[in-house]
Amino acid sequence: MADTLVIVESPAKAKTIGKYLGSKYIVKASMGHVRDLPKSQMGVDVNHDFEPKYITIRGKGDVLKSLKDAAKKVKKVYLAADPDREGEAIAWHLAQYLNLDLNQPLRVVFNEITKDAIKEAFKHPRHINMDLVNAQQARRILDRLVGYNISPILWKKVRKGLSAGRVQSVTVKLIMDREREIQSFIPEEYWTIATKLASNGKEFEAKFYGYGDEKVELKSEEDVKQVLDRMKDQPFVVQKVTKRERKRNPAPPFITSSLQQEAARKLNFRTAKTMRIAQELYEGIDVGNKEGAVGLITYMRTDSTRLSETAQNEAKEYIQEKFGADYIPAEPRVQAKKENAQDAHEAIRPTSVSRTPDEIKEFLSRDQLRLYRLIWERFLASQMSSAVLDTMSVDIDAGGIMFRATGSKVKFPGFMKVYIEGNDDGTEEESFLPPIDEGQTLEHQEITPAQHFTQPPPRYSEARLIKTLEEGGIGRPSTYAPTLETIQKRGYVALEEKRFIPTELGEIVITLIEEFFPEILNAEFTAHMESDLDEIEEGTANWVNILDAFYGGFAKRVAVAEEEMKEVELKDEESDETCELCGRVMVYKLGRFGKFLACSGFPDCRNTKPIVKETGVKCPQCETGHIIERKSKKSRIFYGCNQYPECDFVSWDKPIARPCPKCSSLMVEKKRKKQGVSVVCTKCDYQEEADS
Repeated sequence: MADTLVIVESPAKAKTIGKYLGSKYIVKASMGHVRDLPKSQMGVDVNHDFEPKYITIRGKGDVLKSLKDAAKKVKKVYLAADPDREGEAIAWHLAQYLNLDLNQPLRVVFNEITKDAIKEAFKHPRHINMDLVNAQQARRILDRLVGYNISPILWKKVRKGLSAGRVQSVTVKLIMDREREIQSFIPEEYWTIATKLASNGKEFEAKFYGYGDEKVELKSEEDVKQVLDRMKDQPFVVQKVTKRERKRNPAPPFITSSLQQEAARKLNFRTAKTMRIAQELYEGIDVGNKEGAVGLITYMRTDSTRLSETAQNEAKEYIQEKFGADYIPAEPRVQAKKENAQDAHEAIRPTSVSRTPDEIKEFLSRDQLRLYRLIWERFLASQMSSAVLDTMSVDIDAGGIMFRATGSKVKFPGFMKVYIEGNDDGTEEESFLPPIDEGQTLEHQEITPAQHFTQPPPRYSEARLIKTLEEGGIGRPSTYAPTLETIQKRGYVALEEKRFIPTELGEIVITLIEEFFPEILNAEFTAHMESDLDEIEEGTANWVNILDAFYGGFAKRVAVAEEEMKEVELKDEESDETCELCGRVMVYKLGRFGKFLACSGFPDCRNTKPIVKETGVKCPQCETGHIIERKSKKSRIFYGCNQYPECDFVSWDKPIARPCPKCSSLMVEKKRKKQGVSVVCTKCDYQEEADS
């Protein structure tokens, strides 16, 4: 007969943990938070130490009744929500509702859902940590004070349904500021000169460096002409060859933000998708009769790169067995603690490195396997030896004009045998140089001057934006995914080609907030507030005092904004198209996935349709329609015939408006990470040189 009740957040977690605990335990799920501030009102008494008014979340009545009934039938209740502020708050709310004795050790925490970790955690229950609870309460109340004071003003002055949040407003401003940088950017001309040389018949490329040892920038065609005139008919003589050995260290194991960034780069996952799949891997996957349901990774909301000694030793044994002693570093790798990292639990890693992706792939979905493989490889590589590269730099003189060639090759792969970290600009191929000696005269083939223009800073991708938020101390690991989702849902930003752009609505809202509530958009202020919340968690600051220090000045600005903020009329931009249902003009609207056309007669007429982008290419299948750019349900761009559904021609590759010179068939642009964009024929083997 069971005598102990254990409450976790999700049924999947309950199922996995229940298997380890045995028949004396009943494991039930609270389905996340059970109490929260009311949606219909502020729910915070600002005159009495910001006392919150909590109510049962709609739809949780039956869940709570079931938990209360189960609690009456057992001798002991343990609360085993996730090991972070949110989990601690859930445990506290459950304890309040079930009338549990807070003086008793009710709280059980674990960083991974494995048999050993669960058994060990239940040997050491602790009291609910009120510092953690208060840090969560302070964040929730702070966000409520900001949102429920500014949002009604925006409703009145701009449009109903708008909202303002601390972290989301700063995020939108970052995107808006970047767009302003792009719009105001003035390109500057510059030139490069490349030359193809050869040593003993093996070709390589060198680039203009300067005059002698002095580095020179070429800003005009005249500058290039002077260089070419000076080096005319001059031999290319090797002046200096510099060889050295360089070590490259592996990236640390994942924290939440780095996992989100790398999953975006390598797997093309949106942030919310990454966290959803990581949650599934953490809570437990059935991997067959041998183990059954088991948590495959450690807790995925963390900003610490710390690893347990057990995990490091297991990795060392695995590396020794699979790769040999040379791949084990002389000393175990200890990652430097990041500033402001909470360090509450470990980095994200597999719960057992011996549970390889290939061994369990039949039990995982495609996306689960891809994310698990990424986490597994990153962790294993982080515990391996450094890679050793032989690098070579060659200075080549041509009549006082200096060219430079650089190259490297892997001498010892080390961690690179398993994993190489991605970057936002793509991975560069290694360049190799042939054997070259000082004083050697090189074979010269051609000189290629090229004109360039400086480029504006790129728009933010999800990965780049998360990295910027993290570097600025804005938000915390658990806030990035919901923040990005919210600003799109509100229509403040849109995604175009996987890059964020601000909408007109977003710019209006941020401009108004900037005028009346400048501290809300101040990145340093937001980062400082995060530090205050950390101090509350550590027990070195009082949450009421933190809120009081903020609210005094903020309340005054709310009063000023209510009086002085002017009303803004948002007008929809009219298009040249008319609604085929009612004849009214169609207007441009902006949704979370970009612009679309909607009838100006809304709500009487709810007709909408996508904005068609013509490619100028005739459909090769039906030969009467034209190919247009379209978007899939997941907002991925593809190309199809405008006669659909009569013609079902589709292509993921962009068609180009000229036929294949070899067979006259359709040609498309093929995007490849390393080679760049190539133009290929869809029927024959014709291919044009990649545009790098």
